[in-house]
Amino acid sequence: MSHPHSAPARADAGFYALLVGATFLMGSSFIAGKILLGHGVPAILLVGWRFLVASLATLPLLTMARVPLRAQLWPAAMAPRQAWTVALIGLLQTAAVMGLLFVGTRSIPAAAAAILLFSNPIWVALLGRLFLHESLGPARVAGLLLGMLGVALAIGPGALLTGQHDALFGELCCLASAVCWAIATTLNKRAALPIGGLALNFWQMLIGALVLLALAYAGGERWPPGFGAREWLWFAWLAVPASTGSFGLWFVALRRGGATHASGWLFLAPLFAVLLSVAVLHTALSPLQLAGGALIGAGLWLVNRTRA
Repeated sequence: MSHPHSAPARADAGFYALLVGATFLMGSSFIAGKILLGHGVPAILLVGWRFLVASLATLPLLTMARVPLRAQLWPAAMAPRQAWTVALIGLLQTAAVMGLLFVGTRSIPAAAAAILLFSNPIWVALLGRLFLHESLGPARVAGLLLGMLGVALAIGPGALLTGQHDALFGELCCLASAVCWAIATTLNKRAALPIGGLALNFWQMLIGALVLLALAYAGGERWPPGFGAREWLWFAWLAVPASTGSFGLWFVALRRGGATHASGWLFLAPLFAVLLSVAVLHTALSPLQLAGGALIGAGLWLVNRTRA
């Protein structure tokens, strides 16, 4: 005889499994990216090819739905002028966010880059208050303050005081990446586009990838010679499981649990990035950076927790 609460328990277990899987894959992308950058792949070229492959790999996921592919990619309710909004989201979400992130990751640890990028919900809450007039209760204000303090600790004065300008530049690039992500999220909220999340993700990855590839080749970036099978496997992991797979699981989790419930778990992604960085890259964060990451995690929980 089944327990009366067994079905909801299984549903909750499935939801949390989706969140863990999505955030683990997100975290792993920082490790794969750092390894490929270390093998001489130019940052902008790497991001461009990553998301071109990831966008094309999204199409089979879209075909699994009952709605025809064409209707998903461009719903009847979509106005032609909204194409500009989709393009702008692509420029911000893929070209700016990921371009800045990978440029920054060249000179700082992958774990530090992940911590700074996933401060994004803090900036989303701040922009939502400024531009969407969303309310901020005491708990969310406390979360914002904790998160900002965590970002300050994660960056720290070390790079500036010791003259490590490359490291400081990398940290600021990753922080700018988080702010661009927040702007794209706020724009998406305000536009209220009549298109599914996965289809919008396809467009923003494709548009951003094409822009980045054009910039990379115009700037003379080329794939490095002597790229071996191991490096191609890391690239395949970065482009498909860590990009298409993570986004696919994330959108399924959003449908099952709602954005408010799911977004509070984004802090798991930098946590996985830190753990994988130690295990795979044998790197370590300073005590200040670890404290900053913990404060950012606490701030994310306060900012994103379900409001009554």
